[in-house]
Amino acid sequence: MKTLTTTEELQAFCDAAAQYPYVTVDTEFLRERTYYSKLCLIQLAFSGDGENDAVLVDPLADGISLEPLYALFRNENVVKVFHAARQDLEIFWVEASVFPKPLFDTQVAAMVCGFGEQAGYETLVRKIVKQGLDKTSRFTDWSRRPLSEAQKTYALADVTHLRKIYEFLAAELEKSGRSHWVAEELQVLTDPATYDIQPQDAWKRVKTRTNSGKFLAVVRELAAFRETYAQSNNVPRNRVFKDDALVELASTKPRTAAELGGSRLLLREARKGAIAEGILEAVAKGVSCPPENFPRLDRSKEKLQVNPALADLLRVLLKAKTEAEGVAAKLIAPSSDLDAIAAGLRDVPALSGWRREVFGADALRLCEGKIGLAAKGQAVQVVEL
Repeated sequence: MKTLTTTEELQAFCDAAAQYPYVTVDTEFLRERTYYSKLCLIQLAFSGDGENDAVLVDPLADGISLEPLYALFRNENVVKVFHAARQDLEIFWVEASVFPKPLFDTQVAAMVCGFGEQAGYETLVRKIVKQGLDKTSRFTDWSRRPLSEAQKTYALADVTHLRKIYEFLAAELEKSGRSHWVAEELQVLTDPATYDIQPQDAWKRVKTRTNSGKFLAVVRELAAFRETYAQSNNVPRNRVFKDDALVELASTKPRTAAELGGSRLLLREARKGAIAEGILEAVAKGVSCPPENFPRLDRSKEKLQVNPALADLLRVLLKAKTEAEGVAAKLIAPSSDLDAIAAGLRDVPALSGWRREVFGADALRLCEGKIGLAAKGQAVQVVEL
């Protein structure tokens, strides 16, 4: 197992990889103690079974630059293959404002190819490569050096097996004519907006029991301060203060350091210094917010007049279609989308793109009374009316 620790070694590997149609990529990182993921290891492999076809890259090595890898990511003649790519892509976007293109995600492809919802890497290795995986090193500290042989073996397996998985799934997609389905799904992963967390929107992730605009105005300011502080200091949100403490502060609305000290749920570190000052400023700003600027929860879906019988029929249709096509139902439409269609909404993902081919077109015809559903043995069939 070769570990690259210099820019020159990485450049040589990337030059070699550029001669192949694809390269498989994975990362190991830590995020428990930081806001942004700390990149600790990169695994790379191109087609073949030689000892130099798969390597580990140590991004923590002194003086190493990852620019050769980023240049490979920009090379559109080489497909970059990941499994469950979202967190990996976020790291590279934050680190270097680069997305690997073209991109192939074997988890998405597996859902399209009938391997179920969110098929794990271990499952695909077992079903496609016909091997098992040793997962004992999965939760080790990847920032510590030197890495053990067990860690290296575990990490390298994440890209060596990925070669056969990619080749199998790519062939299946080509055979079925579904490559464009996967391409559509991956567009969101290479959209910068996917990873752009706006502090002023952070309040929407906080669960509260009160929907009062006055209360939510304080929640919004506290969540925005926490997000900004966490980003600026690269610490987890919960290290600033947790959601339950945020809700408590929005309820008690402390105005002074003494009142802040009475909080039951606030961490000791947050009762003084910059965090304490930020909390008091956020509370004051939220309290003084005029009613016309109160945040509003999106209640539009709660007010939908859903036809329950039609929603049930759409669920049956979705199950029939996905079983016939070998596609994960969750990939096409969650239950909330089916309710939206049954309520008359048409701006729904399930009614556009490749989903329309599989399900959306017949879903609309069902809503319009142009088709019905009939049971035949163990199967459900579409019947023209």
